[in-house]
Amino acid sequence: MRILALGVVAVLLAGCGGAGEGGGTSGGDAERDGGRDRHVRAGRHPPAADRARRPGYATISKGAQAVYSYVNDAGGIHGREIDYRVEDDGYNPTRTVEVVKKLVLQDKVFALVGGLGTPTHSKVVDFLTAEGVPDVLVSSGALAWDDPGRSPMTFGFQVDYTREAKILGTHIAEAMPGREVGVLHQNDDVGRDGMAGLDRVIEDAIVSRQPYDPANADVLPQLTALRQSGAEVVVCECVPAFTALAILTAARLGYQPRFVVSSIGADVKTLTGLLADFGERAGAEVSVPALLSGMTGAGYLPDADSDDPWITLFKEIHAKYIPDVPLTDTVVFGMAQAYTFAQALKEAGRDLTRSKLLAAFESGKIEGPGMTPFAFSGESHAGYTGAYVFTVDSEVRTNVVREPMVTDRGDGPVTPAPSARKTPADVALVG
Repeated sequence: MRILALGVVAVLLAGCGGAGEGGGTSGGDAERDGGRDRHVRAGRHPPAADRARRPGYATISKGAQAVYSYVNDAGGIHGREIDYRVEDDGYNPTRTVEVVKKLVLQDKVFALVGGLGTPTHSKVVDFLTAEGVPDVLVSSGALAWDDPGRSPMTFGFQVDYTREAKILGTHIAEAMPGREVGVLHQNDDVGRDGMAGLDRVIEDAIVSRQPYDPANADVLPQLTALRQSGAEVVVCECVPAFTALAILTAARLGYQPRFVVSSIGADVKTLTGLLADFGERAGAEVSVPALLSGMTGAGYLPDADSDDPWITLFKEIHAKYIPDVPLTDTVVFGMAQAYTFAQALKEAGRDLTRSKLLAAFESGKIEGPGMTPFAFSGESHAGYTGAYVFTVDSEVRTNVVREPMVTDRGDGPVTPAPSARKTPADVALVG
């Protein structure tokens, strides 16, 4: 197999980035801004067109819009259609501030839903709190979103990096005993929170910790250091583009560790697209099955290829509204996130206000597509509380090797998640 030169990958990834109400400035009607009459206006700030992210994060909004179209075509939530406003922030924190201010001050969104990215979204949380705008289902597993005292408007969505890393670390300890472990991590809360979880269970096994800068696509020094350390397992706390880059770089070096990848970078279909795209652009032959076979990953939503009842519904929505978009786990992420927001709107009732939306999230009644429960309550704004573990076989199929588990962010045990889950029929969102 001929692996594309690292310099070409760097060119392809150049510019790639890494997921109580206040007084407000909208006047006396701030409680209802963006939620009046027959519409609820929801905003989001994803990176939309970065070449390295095109097979990945850009499709989250498409999945979300498909669900909102499904809801709207069925009459909306309590008669209100969801008006979805998406602004491209390019995964640039400065741009994030600009587009979020536009969404809030000009478009007057009722809520921001699924703001993406730790370095980007962290720059707007205080602004949203001050403006009294619900900031829900953040697309990042950073611990920062779970701070009801300081950021009462903000709620997470995906499992946080610390809980997930505890689960992955437990799997490494039990399935790969005695192996020396290296960590490749994004040099921000993604990495720091993830390492905190790993250290809860396998700190003594970690022989090297290598941060990467999401603005610098050259990870050759990091992979070289991991190889020299003797790490037989590499935990990748990485976004999809850098997961792909790490795998390609290791292959170029002849380094064959077992990659264990957190959920933010473990969507196999997205990685397949990235690896194939990088290879095609570089004029190189890349064997995706050879590169991904043996990879271990984590997930907290049902797999896009499964027969889970939520996937059955999402496939129907996908076929009707976005048939030209490949149904990846990343698209499912957007669909699940949108469905969860719609559930909260339903729970908030017909007389919709921002306070009632926040109360709906804190009620503990929001259940849905995830494989583990949410942590939502008055005391916690964390999202999903656990994950399952899978491996990738030689035909690039995923196989669950550890059923959904839940844990806390401290020294609590990793235990089986509740097996009972609501189905779409139980939620009865439309109809």
